[in-house]
Amino acid sequence: MSVGRTLTRVLLGTAMIGAGVSHLTVAREEFRAQVPPWFPVDEDATVLASGVVEVALGAAFVALPRHRRVIGTALGAFYVGVFPGNIAQYTEHRDAFGLDSDRKRLVRLFFQPVLVAAALYGGDRLGASS
Repeated sequence: MSVGRTLTRVLLGTAMIGAGVSHLTVAREEFRAQVPPWFPVDEDATVLASGVVEVALGAAFVALPRHRRVIGTALGAFYVGVFPGNIAQYTEHRDAFGLDSDRKRLVRLFFQPVLVAAALYGGDRLGASS
């Protein structure tokens, strides 16, 4: 595996651990703003569950490089799965994480495909394998 892929995997995994921990602690209320009101699960339960998943995926991505393909794919799928919450935050004009304008919320939407690509790249699923 190339240095670039390894660095991407470790950095993204570490970021996911941090994001997951913040779901469970200091940014719990902010993350609730991203749960669409139409989602059939309680906002807080959704935030807690997604935080646990983020910590697990992030830790696995860092600690289990032999399984990077499966974990990278799962992480990419996770990013796709939470994208409706990002869209809802934009369409429903919900402020969180300094995203206090429609323009900021719209720009953020374009970063989700970057996260999906990074997960697939770090998981050795995107681009030429080394």
